Amino acid sequence: MSSALNIGSLALNANLSALQVIGHNIANVNTAGYSRQTVEMRSAGYQTLGGNYYGIGVEIGTVARAHDAYLTREAQLSSSVASADSERLARLHQLENLFPTGETGLGAAMNDLLNAWSDIASSPTNLAARSVVLGRGEEIASRLRDTAGQMDMLARGARQQVGDTVDTINRLAGEIGLINQQIIENQGGTGEPNDLLDQRDSLIGELSKLVQVSTVGADDGSLSVFVAGSQPLVLGTRAARLAVVPDSTDPTQSRIHFQQGNTSMPLSDSALGGELGGVMQFIGEDLKQVTNQLGRMALALNSTMNTQHELGVDLRGGTGNSFFVPAADTAGLPVLTNTGTAALHAEVSDPTALQPSDYQVNITGTGVDIVRLSDGQVSSFAGLPADLDGLSFQLDSGAAASGDSFLVKPFAEVAKNMQMAVSAADRLAAASPVMVTPGSANTGGLTIGGLYASEPSANLSDPVTLTFLADGSFTATGLGPGNPPPDNVGPPASYNYTPGLPLQFNGWSLTLRGSPAAGDTFDITPATATNNSQNAGNAVGMLALRDLATFDGVSLSNGYTAVLSDMGTRVQGAQFAASYSGQVAASNESARVAVSGVNLDEEAARLLQYQQAYQAAAKYMQIAQGIFDTLLQTVR
Repeated sequence: MSSALNIGSLALNANLSALQVIGHNIANVNTAGYSRQTVEMRSAGYQTLGGNYYGIGVEIGTVARAHDAYLTREAQLSSSVASADSERLARLHQLENLFPTGETGLGAAMNDLLNAWSDIASSPTNLAARSVVLGRGEEIASRLRDTAGQMDMLARGARQQVGDTVDTINRLAGEIGLINQQIIENQGGTGEPNDLLDQRDSLIGELSKLVQVSTVGADDGSLSVFVAGSQPLVLGTRAARLAVVPDSTDPTQSRIHFQQGNTSMPLSDSALGGELGGVMQFIGEDLKQVTNQLGRMALALNSTMNTQHELGVDLRGGTGNSFFVPAADTAGLPVLTNTGTAALHAEVSDPTALQPSDYQVNITGTGVDIVRLSDGQVSSFAGLPADLDGLSFQLDSGAAASGDSFLVKPFAEVAKNMQMAVSAADRLAAASPVMVTPGSANTGGLTIGGLYASEPSANLSDPVTLTFLADGSFTATGLGPGNPPPDNVGPPASYNYTPGLPLQFNGWSLTLRGSPAAGDTFDITPATATNNSQNAGNAVGMLALRDLATFDGVSLSNGYTAVLSDMGTRVQGAQFAASYSGQVAASNESARVAVSGVNLDEEAARLLQYQQAYQAAAKYMQIAQGIFDTLLQTVR
């Protein structure tokens, strides 16, 4: 009889436990990271009576949580990738807003400056036209400074976010270590501390959004967490930490270090993942490259306009000075491990060949290797000076040792330091230092399109006479060294003429239009003082800069399109990546929730199931108790 009562009691307890677990599930239906729990029941065994076997009831085997380790890992990994892509895209949108198109864009400001020289070319003594050029120059310089300043603010905000994210990662790592300790202390019974396991999974999921992690379980129930592939952020109950450390070569950049005890190890930005990886990629790749694009545009504009302006003559008869304050040469940043005493710098040698990149100069046993960091291309030289991509790398002092290395960032500071050098309208060098005089006996239909100094030359002021021949070609007398050889051997040796195509000799450029007659002559001589006021040759030269192929074959006037194109490509790629990884993450999370999540309809059905089982067990006990009471009364 006691066996019957025991069966009923066990059944009541088992079904009551099941109802408690169902109630716990229902209560946590909206709890993030909660895994549905179920009671697993098993037979309590049997006893033998009269050679027969009789069951003795039911007992609780364990309370298990609905959990799939594979789906959880996939959800965490895809969440990390999606967070990285989403964070990078958000930052790129902020950067994109700094580069508007239309009248408010840098491209419009640069074209307004170049086009403003046309009014001076038409009326070189017009001070109002000259003032417009000064105003346009200040406008583009101001916009470049403002854009660079906004980019600096964006960089500071991103670096601040990196610091905050690292602090959160370290906090979560510490909490995971504490949860591991609690799990170890509660491990060992027939069941598992399901809510602690859920709490740990939730913390790891939160951590995965910040940095990509991998996990390895131990026999004691603890879970070790690794970052950057193999660095143990959490090892059992002990938590290491991440730290933001200034770059040893470039203090303007930050690096993420893994710190454990007294050791500190730099981590690759590409191995971080999560929001931290997305922000670091934005800082280290996107922001750096767009800064170089903007800096290249500013440096090319600065250098080309200064070079041309310095070739002209102002209204006072003086030689032209720089139009913009010249960009400073870029000093090479030495690596801390250098053993030599060398100091070097880079300066512009050809503004039309610049590439938007930083460079690493490596001293080898046989010479110098210069690495273009944007694409990793290595160029080897016997030594310094060395010219590459429109830059001249030169040794300033000291001696370099084999293995020394220097970082050169030629475009990092150019835009933020753009300033006008000319402040007075009469100091604009619009006149050409040379003039052209047609022969008085000319009979052809040639007209002068323009003459200006196109490059510095020791022979610029040498008198030159062009004489046209019957076949339309011309001879040139008075040319200095370094000029192109004649197209035709002759005699006499002559150059071919194409209407409208500039003739460039001795550092000047002359454009003629129309058809010549045999014997037509043109004399190119130094400009006279009385000619300067009406001479707008250099203004024509400044205007011609619009079509100068400067940015990978693109004209100077269209230089802003290179920045916009790079910016647009980055945003478009980031949008696709964020959309795709977000869909994958959502799909993986849905798959995980389908296994682990609470379904209220299922819980309601199970609630009725175990309620009826509990009531049946109670009825069984009532019957057993009645039989037992009848038996006691009979025995008395």
